[in-house]
Amino acid sequence: MPEEIIRTLSVDGVRYSYRVLPGAHPGEPPATEPALILGGALQGMFGWPQMDDHLGPATDVVTADLPGMGGADPLPPGPSAELLRRAVLGIADDIGAPRLNIFGFSYGTAIAFGFARRHRERVARLALGGVPVHIDAVQVASWERARQQLAAGDREGFAATAADALMCLDPERHVHRRELARRYVRRSFLHALTHSPHAADSLYRALADRPDFSGGLTGVPALVFAGEHDTVTSPALQREFAATIQGSRFLTIGESDHWVVLERADEVAALVSRFFTGREPVADEAAPVTLPRQAGAPAGRT
Repeated sequence: MPEEIIRTLSVDGVRYSYRVLPGAHPGEPPATEPALILGGALQGMFGWPQMDDHLGPATDVVTADLPGMGGADPLPPGPSAELLRRAVLGIADDIGAPRLNIFGFSYGTAIAFGFARRHRERVARLALGGVPVHIDAVQVASWERARQQLAAGDREGFAATAADALMCLDPERHVHRRELARRYVRRSFLHALTHSPHAADSLYRALADRPDFSGGLTGVPALVFAGEHDTVTSPALQREFAATIQGSRFLTIGESDHWVVLERADEVAALVSRFFTGREPVADEAAPVTLPRQAGAPAGRT
């Protein structure tokens, strides 16, 4: 496996970094454009080994600590969407890629979608998972309770409440590796709070910012997927969002919730890899997948 490359950039004086894992076959033309992975509020550049495994043989895999994430500088006060879009553009320019494949998950979907709307000529394909199109009152109340725990110095209580708010805990709904994912998310929150001075601010922004998923998108091949038991935003609402993207595909992945990228890590990576390399987006039989009609198509047509 080729050695990774890490570079530091800045936008408006805010430092951030990105990592490139060069394609596994140096000297040969890549099967597709470089793939940029943008994760949730606390998912930095080193949290995507499954993407390295599945996309690495086909193209360069690019991950990032964008402003406010991981080891990057904190975001300045005020709206951050435009600064984050320019940070992504800075990565594309720095690696010399006319176009990128972009995968956004959870909080990262807002950055990826916003970038595609503003710079569609720089996006080859767009994959979005766990899109937080709508945050209901129950979610808001859970996160306010978590915020109060953190303000009181109860980091473990905060991590437990925040993790549970992002998961489906209904015992009647089977979620693959639920407890394993639950423990991992809790530990990740605790680790971030311990090692990143602005982790709490990043989480607050992820909740307080109301990303704009309106306006639709044309001219970019897109795939949107959701865990069938996603309780952050229901698959039905994510399907409605997908319908605003011309020609997009939407699918649900069975036995998973909002943390589908943990519970079905290899299946999600394979799905995204197939889509980015121009193959039909299907998954292994071990991960039941529903491939419904094309978003926006009349019922009864595929």
